[in-house]
Amino acid sequence: MISTLLDGYRTHVVAAHKQPLFLLLVGFICSFVMIRFSVRMIRAKVRWWPGNITPGGLHIHHMVFGLGFLLVGGIGVFATNGGHPWINWFGLAFGIGCGLVLDEFALILHLDDVYWSEQGRKSVDAVILGILGTALLLTGYVPLGVVPGQTTPAGSGRWGLVAVIAVNALVSVAALLKGKMWTGLLGMLVPGLSWIGAIRLARPNSPWARWWYPARPRREARALRRERLLHQRADRARTWLFDLIAGAPDKVPAHHVATHRVAERMAARATAHLDAHAARSLARRSARLADRRSAAPSTAALPVAASTATDPERQGRAQQRRRTVRAGRSRSYAVHLPVRAGKMAAGDRRTGGALSASGGRHAAPSAVGPETRALHRRSRFPRLPHPAPRR
Repeated sequence: MISTLLDGYRTHVVAAHKQPLFLLLVGFICSFVMIRFSVRMIRAKVRWWPGNITPGGLHIHHMVFGLGFLLVGGIGVFATNGGHPWINWFGLAFGIGCGLVLDEFALILHLDDVYWSEQGRKSVDAVILGILGTALLLTGYVPLGVVPGQTTPAGSGRWGLVAVIAVNALVSVAALLKGKMWTGLLGMLVPGLSWIGAIRLARPNSPWARWWYPARPRREARALRRERLLHQRADRARTWLFDLIAGAPDKVPAHHVATHRVAERMAARATAHLDAHAARSLARRSARLADRRSAAPSTAALPVAASTATDPERQGRAQQRRRTVRAGRSRSYAVHLPVRAGKMAAGDRRTGGALSASGGRHAAPSAVGPETRALHRRSRFPRLPHPAPRR
């Protein structure tokens, strides 16, 4: 078994001059698996596993080390002119750098730490596409389905090569526009795969559907039905597989961009509500002052007893409003508690049926006029605070 594998490796890899590419793929896969295992141990807070590298409190992401491996591998190949055995070691280093950098592809794309969020799934997509592309190149596939040496040196061979490249590229672009990302990207290496994605219906949220399907409601309905029945199941299977490989993302991370947008929207609504409430309060206050000014001539013609009965109450309400504004609370109307009959009788003897100077006692309703009886009725049934108007 082992000897058969070694013979196949020598025949299909070493003899075909693909050992640097094979070592690049090995480094790619191993670095991705190791770094995902490491970050999952750190996320689980395993005590015996070393944590993040934070010299001086600065968290250094592993894509920094990946960039170092990429520079060493790329510059080393050019410095040694691709000579053996250096190209093998530099290919391994380049593969390690690819795994470390593409594992944080989403952080580079969003310029934010979205590693464990839903946007972090783009890193897994990039890694899987990179691994599949490298594996297809290792097995003999080349971009756009063109294999060097299979065309004749005549003019017809060159034009045939151009036609194959152009047609396959257009079909792959059509598959990408229809929302078939995996089919379009892998179809660049496997020509028949891109044709399948280009012929089938587009996904409802793809650019192709937005351009062509509004004028064709039946086709749009078919696309929606297929998305609901087929693609959602495929997406659930893909989500389960990615959770198994890279770990499930956080549901609502605190640093999520959408969270900031929701918080800003709620703050804007609260500010608008406060502004509207202040405007309504100002309008009510202005209307009240206008009513008082319009009623000022009629108030001057009232008897002296009635004016003395109402002035202390107005003064008490004004003082209460001023105290409420200073305390920062919402304004509430004054609540007068009912007074016992003995105290009311004593107040009647002292004031002769009018209110006292403090405004706290009322005259007996049987011995006073209708205005004082109305005041006494309001004191027995206190008025509640005015409710804020609902938007």
